[in-house]
Amino acid sequence: MKKEYDIEKLNPRINPYAQKMKQQITINLNCETIDYFKTLSQEFGIGYQTLINLYLADCVKEKRQIKINWS
Repeated sequence: MKKEYDIEKLNPRINPYAQKMKQQITINLNCETIDYFKTLSQEFGIGYQTLINLYLADCVKEKRQIKINWS
């Protein structure tokens, strides 16, 4: 390794995965929902958080509208 690097001579590259980056958040879900996705995740062999993310991404892709009925 060099002791010093000339920053201006470095070749800056765009991260090809930047569009696919995830953001960590905190979300409150009820226990039934978490248990449901944990059960599904065991069937598919992937993590439940990954499964929830895939489901939500599909909702975005298909532009699903939520139906809320306050009774």
